Amino acid sequence: MAAGAEAGGFRVPPEEGDGPPGEKVATAPEAADLRSVLVTSVLNLEPLDLDLFRGRHYWVPVSRRLFGGQIVGQALVAAAKAVGEELQVHSLHCYFVRAGDPSVPVLYQVERTRTGHSFSVRSVKAIQHGKPILICQASFQEVQASPVQHQFHMPDVPLPEELQTREELIQQYLEDPNLIEKYRRGLNKILAQEVPIEMKPVNPPDFLHQNPQEPKQLFWVRARGHIGDCDMKLHCCVAAYISDYAFLGTALLPHHHRHRVRFMVSLDHSMWFHAPFRADHWMLYECESPWAGGSRGLVHGRLWRRDGVLAVSCAQEGVIRVQDPPPQSKL
Repeated sequence: MAAGAEAGGFRVPPEEGDGPPGEKVATAPEAADLRSVLVTSVLNLEPLDLDLFRGRHYWVPVSRRLFGGQIVGQALVAAAKAVGEELQVHSLHCYFVRAGDPSVPVLYQVERTRTGHSFSVRSVKAIQHGKPILICQASFQEVQASPVQHQFHMPDVPLPEELQTREELIQQYLEDPNLIEKYRRGLNKILAQEVPIEMKPVNPPDFLHQNPQEPKQLFWVRARGHIGDCDMKLHCCVAAYISDYAFLGTALLPHHHRHRVRFMVSLDHSMWFHAPFRADHWMLYECESPWAGGSRGLVHGRLWRRDGVLAVSCAQEGVIRVQDPPPQSKL
């Protein structure tokens, strides 16, 4: 069989027409149409030297800062290039130390901090303008069996085939004449973005009534396009990208009806990888915020495979600053 293309330093399945004579290879739109842009572009780093890479940008949020999930995902790609194929990432811990500039590429410098018999650690600095914007440590492990196993139970929710996409929901909201104008403007901005992620909310927010919500949200999520069966490290890099999307906003759900956000950015991001998964297959993202205060919010997340297996756990803290309320008249 013909060799698959390299993307982000990992072996990925062959493209249309790459199969051997007589073997049918799926073509668009027959099996997921396009290769995922997360593989072919966002996570496809350019090698510059030993353990030095350059990453470019695909999607920039309306904040005009680099998307944190992109930097985390690219940092993990760089770290994964510095370990053997027999190792798989089991955790990463990142600090965002400066805002990313979308007008220039990001350099990723890898340090081979430790190479052990079972575990290996790689440290990565993401650099722009000569200064780090992110510091990341990723730990890799040889796959080891163990009789000590347990996990939480996956929430009981409708299947993704039974739910509307985020875009369909937004169109539905926009057709309602009673939609509050600030939400209409925000939803139109979201709809105009080309995000390489598909989402299907389980409990979509109620934009028509300004009621507080529990700091919890559930949505099915997957990468747009096709990735296929390949090195598990690539799917982990894609999950790192996905995991930061709409994550910190969970902490705002009880407060959005009372406060207007002035500034919201991630401070750190941690992930733990538990079981194999496909990032281009639907996974349930369970997000909750156990605490907010001191102009910060804390969120926890779990990515579930649709067969009930807990694949990934996440945690993040971010800065949340809101506008001061207008002074009340003393008359």
